Amino acid sequence: MSNNEYALMAGAENCRQRLDAFLAAALPDTALSRSRLKELIGQGEVLVNGVSAKAAYRLHTGDQIVVAVPEPSKSELLPEQVEFTILHEDEDLLVIAKPPGLVVHPGCGHQTGTLVHGLLFHCDDLAGIGGEERPGIVHRLDKDTSGVMVVAKNDQAHHSLVNQFKERQVSKVYRAIVNGSAPLDSGRIDRPIGRHPLQRRKMAVNEQGRRAVTNWQVLESFAEGFAYLELGLETGRTHQIRVHLAGLNHPVSGDEVYGRQDRRLLTELGVVRQCLHSYSLGFTHPRTGEALAFVAPLWPDMQQVLELLRQRAKDA
Repeated sequence: MSNNEYALMAGAENCRQRLDAFLAAALPDTALSRSRLKELIGQGEVLVNGVSAKAAYRLHTGDQIVVAVPEPSKSELLPEQVEFTILHEDEDLLVIAKPPGLVVHPGCGHQTGTLVHGLLFHCDDLAGIGGEERPGIVHRLDKDTSGVMVVAKNDQAHHSLVNQFKERQVSKVYRAIVNGSAPLDSGRIDRPIGRHPLQRRKMAVNEQGRRAVTNWQVLESFAEGFAYLELGLETGRTHQIRVHLAGLNHPVSGDEVYGRQDRRLLTELGVVRQCLHSYSLGFTHPRTGEALAFVAPLWPDMQQVLELLRQRAKDA
């Protein structure tokens, strides 16, 4: 197996510095995140004066450090041709519009045909994330939620993007069709979300959960008891929008988990899934530092529902 190697020497200013901290500072422009460097140290791929050392090893002036990076191992997942729309692609990342009905990654009941399988089919230049040749899922959308997503193509991009999401440096805007006419034009929901106390596969507003903040604005209201909303997320909890809106008695139309809804009316309107769409995503490019923003136009099925609601309002 061939390796990429980095040869370094500790200077006087590095005396007593931890090995992992030294490497993270000395190799900032490589595709090696701090967690990946720790993995390499643990695997014996980092030698100090010809001997493997621990992450906590304290350096001495003149220490010779060699970092050997094995070629990424092949993923056990098999590439499959999966449909999605590419909004942007470069050597570090891929921005896509995910269609509804597409599961992001393999799991129980979804071993094939996921977005990850499709990304492996599309990307033939993956640099390897965590030592494995695979695309890097940075964030997720529910199976029946459509819209914009960003995917990392190497360790450096993955580390940067994950940190941006963690530090709330990413702009996330969604669009939704909901049940019920909102009494106000806009609002802010600041209620913690955690696991449902009885139904563990569901989330719920839970005072023991983590803080979750959703800002909402009405774009259109319809007499039949529907509204079209824009939602800005300050946090990114599982099912956050769906749980928060259900708590306002305005569940996302077609959401079979968090809202009781008139199935007959939904069928008349052509609602076949939860009407939730990741509309725009803004973040900083992990390599260039450029501020980027991408928009995924409303998916055709939701657009058709809106047009039918508008037409019914005119005919009323």
